[in-house]
Amino acid sequence: MKVKVFYGAIFVFLFTLSSVTYGQRANADDVDNIDGIITAMYDVISGPAGERDWQRFGNLFKDGVSMAAITQTEDGELRYVSMTPDQYIERNDEYFTNNDFWEEEMDREVFQFGEIATVQTSYIIKSGKDGEVTHRGVNSVQLVYDQSRWWITNITWNSEREDNPIPDELLSDG
Repeated sequence: MKVKVFYGAIFVFLFTLSSVTYGQRANADDVDNIDGIITAMYDVISGPAGERDWQRFGNLFKDGVSMAAITQTEDGELRYVSMTPDQYIERNDEYFTNNDFWEEEMDREVFQFGEIATVQTSYIIKSGKDGEVTHRGVNSVQLVYDQSRWWITNITWNSEREDNPIPDELLSDG
């Protein structure tokens, strides 16, 4: 009986320790404020062909985060596709390794209430730092302030289409 209690106590201690230290490796500039975490979100996936800092990427997200996109099939049907950050990395790592990819913020709207925030941020995608814009869209990012820092708890994005223009309030010149 004492052995079970001892191992149980160790398990609880290790679980508590790991939950307290999870994400502590994050760069303070990335997670101290809403501007920092949104900037880091774009920065970590953008750049010339090559490896991305996936540890930095992972440190932006709270456990259980959902990432999702509205995608269009070849026959034009719109679909909601959900993934974890690990699945996002799996799907995109090879592409980023072999291709320049630059996603840059155009504008944003932030709604914050205490320790929660929703950020609507419009973006452009270019195939080179100074390349032509190939796509535009909007990221909807939900954030929570916990353990003395900001975390992304959900992000869903949708591309601009002829029938789905970016709202004027999310355009820098709008």
